[in-house]
Amino acid sequence: MTFKKFKFLNLTTVLTFLLIISLSFSGCAKRDLDPNRPLGAKGKRQKNIDEGRGASIGGIMKSVRGTNYEFNTSNPMWRASLETLDFLPLATVDYSGGMIITDWYSDDESSNKEAIKISIRFLANDIRSESLKVIVHKKTCSMNQNCNVKLLANTKIKEELHSTILRKAAMIQKQSKKKK
Repeated sequence: MTFKKFKFLNLTTVLTFLLIISLSFSGCAKRDLDPNRPLGAKGKRQKNIDEGRGASIGGIMKSVRGTNYEFNTSNPMWRASLETLDFLPLATVDYSGGMIITDWYSDDESSNKEAIKISIRFLANDIRSESLKVIVHKKTCSMNQNCNVKLLANTKIKEELHSTILRKAAMIQKQSKKKK
């Protein structure tokens, strides 16, 4: 066989053809060369369960018995915060996100339409000063409904809320230890 029959093929066409063939066969190479790899579905399933990647009814039941739940009723910081803010309307309460946000609150006696909004962020479950962040905003509205909102950085209300929550949380924790 001579190349005279294939004169219509130029070098670019031949190289393109060889490239396509080599790329199509490169996907056929065995990627996992692990000799301990099980071959059947049953063997793969058992290996995953043995390595802790699988799920079984027995495994689920074992993990439920050994789990230590931090539910909101067992977290003293959370309970103390809710007890402290129980007189305020709450806008957002998210235990999993560690956030309590009140709605705007004002007493009827304020003549210049002042309102406050309190946000509490839980940074840790420990009863420590660093585990809790209290943020207070103040909104002042004039008679023509022009409102100004500002962050109250270091105010008495912020400090009192922070210390009250920490004291209550310590008391709640102490009472729960006595019950146990």
